[in-house]
Amino acid sequence: MEAWIDAQLLGFVVAITLLSVTPGVDTLLVIRNTARGGLRDGVLTSLAICSGLFVHATISALGVSLILLQSAWAFSALKLIGACYLAWLGVTSLRQAWAGKGLAVSAASGARRQRVSAWRPLREGLLSNVLNPKTVVFYMAFLPQFIAPTDPALLKSLWLAGIHFVIANLWQILVAVLVGSASHWLARPAFSRVLNGLTGGVLVAFGVKLALTRAPS
Repeated sequence: MEAWIDAQLLGFVVAITLLSVTPGVDTLLVIRNTARGGLRDGVLTSLAICSGLFVHATISALGVSLILLQSAWAFSALKLIGACYLAWLGVTSLRQAWAGKGLAVSAASGARRQRVSAWRPLREGLLSNVLNPKTVVFYMAFLPQFIAPTDPALLKSLWLAGIHFVIANLWQILVAVLVGSASHWLARPAFSRVLNGLTGGVLVAFGVKLALTRAPS
C-alpha cells in the first residue's frame, strides 16, 4: 500500500480538487444536460465524463500519448475531432435558443419533463472527455510526477485516475443538484433561452479555441 498512499498523494489530491472545481467544458456540459433532462441526466453525464479519465490514464501509462505529443498530425487530428464535437454541442444549444424552446426541466408546478434516452448523456459526457486532447496532454505531463520508477505504471495511473474520478464526480454531481433545485427558474422560456444561448456560445468558443491550439513541438 505504500506505493499507493505516499507523501505525494496529498499534493495530487489538492491539485486535482482545484482542477475539478475550475469551470470548464465538463462543468458546462453537466449544467446543460441537467437543465435539459433533470438530475438523472446530470449525474449520468458526470459519470461518463469521469469514466473517460481511465482512458486517458491508460493512454498515458502505455506511452501512446507520447506518440501523440511527438506527432503533429496525430495531435492535430485528435484536436480537430474534439473541437468539432464541442462545436456541434454548442450549435445544438444555439439552435434551441434561436427556436425559443424552454429547457426540458421539471417545473415547480409539476410539468412533465420530456426525458431523453439515458444513452445520450452518457455518450455526450464520454465523448466530450475522451476527444479532448488537452486531457491527454495534461495526464501525460501530470501523472508521471506522482509515479515512482519502481511503481507499476499502469496500476498506479489507474489508481490516481480513480481518485480524480471520485473528486470530480462529487463536485459535478453537486453542481447538478444545485441546477436541479433551480428547476422553477429553468422552466421559464425566457431564462431557458438565455441559458441555452450562453451555453451554446461558450461551447462553440471552447471548440474554436481548441481547434486553434497549436500542436506541441
